[in-house]
Amino acid sequence: MEARAALAGGKARIDKQHEAGKLTARERIAALVDGASFVELDKFVTHRCADFGMQEHKVLGDGVVTGHGTVDGRPICVFAQDFTVFGGSLSGAYAQKICKVMDLATKIGCPVVGLNDSGGARIQEGVESLAGYADIFLRNVLTSGVVPQLSVIMGPCAGGAVYSPAITDFILMVDRTSYMFITGPEVIKTVTHEEVSKEQLGGAATHAGRSGVAHFNEADELAAIARIRELLGFMPGNNTEDPPARPTRDPADRADAALDSVVPLESNRPYDIKRIITSVVDDGHFVEVHKDYARNIVCGFARFDGRPAGIVANQPAHLAGCLDIDASIKAARFVRFCDCFNIPLVTFVDVPGFLPGTNQEYGGIIKHGAKLLYAFAEATVPKVTVITRKAYGGAYDVMASKHIRADVNVSYPAAEIAVMGPDGAVNIIFRGELDKIADEAERAQARARFTDEYRERFANPYKAASLGYIDEIIRPRDTRWTIIRSLRTLRNKRQANLPRKHGNIPL
Repeated sequence: MEARAALAGGKARIDKQHEAGKLTARERIAALVDGASFVELDKFVTHRCADFGMQEHKVLGDGVVTGHGTVDGRPICVFAQDFTVFGGSLSGAYAQKICKVMDLATKIGCPVVGLNDSGGARIQEGVESLAGYADIFLRNVLTSGVVPQLSVIMGPCAGGAVYSPAITDFILMVDRTSYMFITGPEVIKTVTHEEVSKEQLGGAATHAGRSGVAHFNEADELAAIARIRELLGFMPGNNTEDPPARPTRDPADRADAALDSVVPLESNRPYDIKRIITSVVDDGHFVEVHKDYARNIVCGFARFDGRPAGIVANQPAHLAGCLDIDASIKAARFVRFCDCFNIPLVTFVDVPGFLPGTNQEYGGIIKHGAKLLYAFAEATVPKVTVITRKAYGGAYDVMASKHIRADVNVSYPAAEIAVMGPDGAVNIIFRGELDKIADEAERAQARARFTDEYRERFANPYKAASLGYIDEIIRPRDTRWTIIRSLRTLRNKRQANLPRKHGNIPL
């Protein structure tokens, strides 16, 4: 019986899986967990369908391997869909196996990892299969924010099956061998007469760079599994625990003089914010999330003083770091995940405002931008904000400002904190005086004088610091120590929101 269960869909189908460059369900689990730590559950379960001759075709395990094991010595629950058995299609019994292991994860307080490789619902079972999907969706929702949920797409994931990964916290896809879509290319061609390949429609590159559905696009299955192991190292087992700390030899008070020259003096010159991030985090190790999507904002995990933190940063090297619809959604989702699981937030701010344009306004930048505001304001984890250069207008408020309960807000000396940039402000404030000057050269001199006066009075961090909105003005080289010192102070922070059923985030 054990050997029959291990053989799953049979040697021929296993060989076909390998020929396609894919591992089997058990091989994937073996690569994910520590050594021999995996304990399989419900190995001998079979489907209950007696229609269409299905009673003659029963396979032990019924196309999904479920159980629990450890990653770096910490418990996880896992299910892996087996494409060698009925194409990984979901039956009622199959769904019950997944629900059982998800319930176990919630009960013992450990993450759930789903390795997805399925053709969708098992048509022979009809509505029982659909009910099975809904049972899983319900658990995804009820488990959200209780234990981390991670999904790896390692093959097809189509139709209603996509909604389970969509609810989970992170989705990883494997380049060229995985795809996700609601309706496939054939249906689209029939209905809309559009011709599109599976890869173009729902491949890893599409979802990682265009739709934003996937957080990671990995080169192969082993790389995706290694990424899952890495991500789990930044997360607690559940929402009552703190994220796991680990020893580091990187000195907490390490200064980096090179940071003093990373940010250009000219406020309109681009630079890569990741140069600052990698300089100040432990050992320069930064795991970027959604790297290829909404590149005007950077999100990811790192450690300070050996303890995990979530990082959100405007990226001046792309769209000048403006906030737009995609960036707001991307960052808001990440901030809320960190808040769910007690991961402190460190925010680097260099933002000229929200991206203007009819596409943004018609697309709903007002409600989407409000999502990021909502997420930062709602978060009760320790929040440290570093303004590196520009912080203009409403975007200043949104990016974890003191006014929405950031705990420590610091600034570089050359930062500009104002309603808008000096040039725009002068055009409004001094329009009358400038219009009275007929000579072009004289008007240019007056404009330059007004701009310098505005910058000296308002476009600097000292006005905000005098009002208590900035706690400290620091040298860039001291950024790492400032962040670590602040996080140490905030380690025992306790803050709660007002009692309520749940908030109504502007979806």
